[in-house]
Formats: sequence, C-alpha cells, structure tokens
Amino acid sequence: MRGIRFIAFGLIAAAATPSQAREWLVRDQSEYVAAASKVAPGDRILLANGEWKDFQIRLTGQGRSDAPIRLAAQTPGRVVLTGASNLKLSGRHLEVSGLVFRNGQSPDGEVVSFRTSSKAWADDSRVTAIVIDRFNQPDRRRQDNWVAIYGRGNRVDHSHFEGKANAGAMLVVVRQKGMPLDNRARIDHNYFGPRPPLGSNGGETIRIGTSTESGSDSMTVVEDNLFERCDGEVEIVSVKSGGNVIRRNLFLESQGSVVLRHGSGNRVEDNVFLGRGAPHTGGIRVINERQVIRSNYLEGLTGSNFTSAIAVMNGVPNSPVNRYMPVHDAAIERNTIIDVMRVTIGAGADAERSQAPREVRIAGNLISGLRGKDPVRIEADASGVLFEGNMLAGKASAVAGIAARDVALERAANGLLYPKDRTLAVGASRDLQPTAREAVGVAWYAKPAGQAIRFEGGRTRVARPGISLGDAVARAAAGDTVRLAGRYIVAQPIVVDRPITLSARPGNATIRMTGKTLFQLEDGGALRLEGIAVDGGAAPEGSAVIRASARPMLSNYRVRIAQGRISNLAGDVIAATPATLAAAIEIEDSDFDRIDGAVVAGHAETGSDGLYSAEQVTIAGSRFSRVGMVADLHRGGTDESTFGPRFSMTGSTVTDGGAVLLSGVQQTDIRGNRFVRSKGVQVVHSVGDPDTRIQRNRFADTPLPSVRELHYRGPARALLADNLEEPS
Repeated sequence: MRGIRFIAFGLIAAAATPSQAREWLVRDQSEYVAAASKVAPGDRILLANGEWKDFQIRLTGQGRSDAPIRLAAQTPGRVVLTGASNLKLSGRHLEVSGLVFRNGQSPDGEVVSFRTSSKAWADDSRVTAIVIDRFNQPDRRRQDNWVAIYGRGNRVDHSHFEGKANAGAMLVVVRQKGMPLDNRARIDHNYFGPRPPLGSNGGETIRIGTSTESGSDSMTVVEDNLFERCDGEVEIVSVKSGGNVIRRNLFLESQGSVVLRHGSGNRVEDNVFLGRGAPHTGGIRVINERQVIRSNYLEGLTGSNFTSAIAVMNGVPNSPVNRYMPVHDAAIERNTIIDVMRVTIGAGADAERSQAPREVRIAGNLISGLRGKDPVRIEADASGVLFEGNMLAGKASAVAGIAARDVALERAANGLLYPKDRTLAVGASRDLQPTAREAVGVAWYAKPAGQAIRFEGGRTRVARPGISLGDAVARAAAGDTVRLAGRYIVAQPIVVDRPITLSARPGNATIRMTGKTLFQLEDGGALRLEGIAVDGGAAPEGSAVIRASARPMLSNYRVRIAQGRISNLAGDVIAATPATLAAAIEIEDSDFDRIDGAVVAGHAETGSDGLYSAEQVTIAGSRFSRVGMVADLHRGGTDESTFGPRFSMTGSTVTDGGAVLLSGVQQTDIRGNRFVRSKGVQVVHSVGDPDTRIQRNRFADTPLPSVRELHYRGPARALLADNLEEPS
C-alpha cells in the first residue's frame, strides 16, 4: 500500500507544469515531508482525512501575497492531530487551515508557533479555521501556549479554542529582542471557549507581550472575537505592550478583565461585556499612559476592586517595568456601564501603589449600580481625574461631574439597554453590535463543548446491602444518583471519575471504611454525599474519606457533603493533593466527630508559585466536635492573578479543638458561629487585597481571631465586628 500511495502522490505532483500552482494530497508523514520540501508560491498541501498521531508539522517557504503557500485539511475538521503533535511555521505568506488538535499535547512549549527556530519566524502568514480542544499537558503546572505569534503581519482568525486547563495562555503575541517588535498581528473572529480557573498565575486567554519589551508598540489588533466563560485568572486579555487595539469583542460570563497591564497608547473600544451576574466578572483595568477606553457596553458585572467594570489603578512612583506604572493622560468616554458592582478610581492604593491617576478624563458615561446602588468608589486622591457629563441612573452621586437622573432604559434590537430618551447623549453608540456566535470559530465544530459540573440529570440506582458499593458506583453514569440503605463495608478505594451522587435518608445508611481511602477522585470526578454516615474507626492512620488523585488532574473537581455524619477517623475528611484544584467544596448541615486531621485539608500546595488547592470552600450549619482542624487552606506567593481561595463558614459550632487556619485566602466570611474550647480562627494575609470579615461569632474558652499581615505595611486588613467572648 505504501508504494501505491507514493505512485499516486507522484502523479499528482507531476501533473502540473512549473508555472502552475501544484496540489498534493498526502496520506502519511513521509509524504508530507516530501511535499513540503518542494512547495512554491501558490502550492497547496492537503492532509488526508483521519487521525495523524505524533505529527510535528513544519511548514517553511516563501509565498507571495497573491500566491501563498497553503497547508489544509482534505476536509475541514476531519484531520485530527493527536498525541505529541504541533505545528510550526516560518517564512512568508503561509496559510494553514482546517486542522483539529485534540487528545494529546505539544511536545514542547507551543501547539501552534509562528516560528521554527529562534532565528526563523513567519511574516504575513495566517492560521485560520483550526480547532484546539483540551490539548493540554498532563500536569496542570506544566506551562505551554496554544498559539504563539512571532514575527510581523500575522493573523489568527475564525478558529476555536476551548478547555485549556494547564498553565499558559491560549494565545500569546511573543515580543523579544532579535525579532520584530511591531508585530501588527490580527486576532479576529475566534471563539475562545470555557477555560476553568487555573488556581495560579498564567491562566490568560490572550497575552500581548511581556513586561520586558513593554515600552515599545506591538500594534496588534484583537477584534470581533467571542470570549465565553474564560475564567483562567484575573486577566482575560493581558496587554503588555503599546499601540494595541481591542475592539468589537464580546465577553460573556467570563471572570476577569481586559487589563492594560504594561505599555501605553492602547485603545479599548466598542466591546460588549455581559456578566449576567456570574461571580468576578469584570470589565477594563487601566494602567500606564495615554490609554483610551470608549464606547464600550458593560452590563451585569459583579467584579470589584481590580475587576471592577472600570478600574483605574493607582501606580508605583518611579515604578520598575514589571510593577504598576502610574496612570497618566487617559480618556474614558461614552461607555454604558449598567447594573455593575463597582467603578473604582485609585484601585489597589497602598503604601507601594501611592501614585494617584493624573490627567484622566471620564466623560459622557452612563452608569448604574447593582440593586440601584452607587457603584463609584474613589479609593485614592482623585484631584487628577476630571469627571464631566456623566450620568448615574436613579441615584445621587457625591462626585462632581456625575449627575443623578431617573433614566428609563429599554432593550434595543441589538439586545443592549439604552435610554428611552434619545436626546440623552451619554453612553455607548446605538449602532454597537455584539459579536454573533455564528460569526466566530468554525461552523463544523460545536461550541461550547465544555459544561459546568452537574450532579443532576441521570438515573437513580439502588445499592442494596451486601453488594459491592464500588461496583454500584462503577456502573453509574455521569449525573446518576446511587441510593443507599443499611450498612456497607468498603476496603478498597472507590474511584470517582465523573459526577456521582450517593444519597440516603439521614441515619439510614452507614459506610464503614477499612482502607486508607474511601473515595478517590480522578480526572472528571465530582462527588456529592447526602444523608450518608461514614465510620472510619477501622481505617488506618493517614486515612481520608475523599482524596484527590495522586496524579495531576486537569479537571477541577467538586465535593458536596449534606446532612452527613463522619466520625472516628485517623486522618482527613477531604484531602487535597498537589496539582489538583477543587472548584468548590461545600459542607452543609453535617456532623464531624473525632477526626484527628482536618475536615478540609487544603494545604497540599506549599510552594511560593501561587498555587492552591481549593477555589471555594463553603461550610454552613454544621457541627465539629473533637476535630484536629475544621479547615486548613493555604496559598503561597505574592502574585495577584487569582480570585481564590475563598472561604465561608456560617452558622456552625466547633467544640473541643478544631482550628480554622487560612493563609493567603482572598475572601473570608466567618459569621454567626460558636467556638467552645477551640483553637479558634487564625488568618494570614500574604497576597493581593484580601477581603476578610469575621463577624457575630461567639468564643468560649477560645482565643479571639488573629489576623496577621506578611507583606502589607499597615494595620491588619480585616473587619472583626460584633464577636462575643463568652466566659469559660
């Protein structure tokens, strides 16, 4: 068969005269190498439909603007690169289209790269209509970039990117000495689909440059793209260069913001941000000089501080290039900012970021806050900010230049809200058109494929006593519920690699664990226990009821325990592991008694890189007696790129032991609890601008809460209010 394919290959190539463009249909890697060595302007190589495993494509050549060298799928979407595969381009006027990267990972730091070596890059080239879907490194801590644009005049368009779960940007414009810095890249009409929280720095969707070369202009254009649930970190689009344009993009339910982090003279215009009330949805953060923010539409954003709908940062005087250059000469004009949590001037002001914004004009904006509140916060000296002709809907403002007025709004044909009174010359243009889903990505690949973790929707199965509980769970499909009644003895770990619920009437089902792990979560796993009792009296020391995988997990897992009782355990109830992240751990109306370790052991990540083990931990209405620790959460380092960890504990009691240890947690709400003969609450602030609230708790024979600052110079940043110290 190989000989027959080579004969066919040769006949196709020979059929063309030297002056004609040639086309090759190649069916294996050796045929591709042969064809790629002969391409000339106007030629096209077609990869035959099917799976191409462990294929590292190199395309080099010198095409012309009217006759590019093309590499394409025989049928768009039916050529799938798997295993250790990637694509590298160098030369000029090259074009690649129709490929899908799935079920694998790049063998190096880039999946698609506009260079083949440090001295050979692509100019005036295009990657269009490709798909990269969950093409992740097996360890979430290992960094790579899915698309790396080097050179000048390159374009990435009409492509689909979804499910990046390891560190690194989905798309990066690389700027470094020895290569063109005026990139003039165009990134347009792409679908950037769901990206889960990374739990550390390095989770951007797009990054343009780095701080090192940020003093020069990239002149990259990012336009007409859709960003949907891009939640990797606080910077969705991270601009670290000058002269860029971010326009006509739609940001849909995405945590984070467009951040003008480094570089000056950028424009952010005609974008639409729809938060729909999703947590931490932000807008535009302004840093550096000569930034223009105009005619954007922002609605339903819940972010505050750095992720406010509009955040104008305080800067560092004489700032080093990698910190925060002061804001100077900025224009924020004719934006519609509707139903948002915050608009912040002087965001991040502290002893280091002490330089207030200067020569900033905020004019002609239409503003309204969530639940009718005034969202505007002035957190630093605003004497260098001119407010002019702004309108705050329905609420009096203390800021001169923001007039309060009752404004009736109506939704126009474009789906956006505008004043019914057309004479009001404030806010974004009525001609603004949100980017349509059908205009981005490719028609032949569904979007979005990624979905949130769901426990519901499956069948209910009954696990009768005497059968193997592990077998019952193994037979359950994603979303199924396994009903328990009676007593079960489990010696081997029950593997959970999909969303599963185990439920029983409270007091009607007990699991006696005799091994070191009862439930082991693997990639894709999520576990809900309702009404289940667990007795760990026969389990060895160092046990865990629920333990994350010993291997890196790319999917963020979720655990929920409701109306449960867990007792007699020489270990932890929920044990995190390195290179895994819990999207949510929820405990409600449950009892924990005689637990030697922690109920929530979230201290698996111990380094200074900013990794942590749980995004959100919520404890409500539960009782802890004779437990070593209620919760131990840790996030090291000082990077400010994440929203978590977040911790909430309400309406619960802790008796005879049970410390709450929180280090590096970003949001803390400990409210309405009672601690008796406990080790109390100990909070350490190490990163960012933490929001710590410890209120209306009672402490008997227990130390009062302590809050310690590791780096911040000033009094502890915490609200401790209405806590009662009861007599012993």
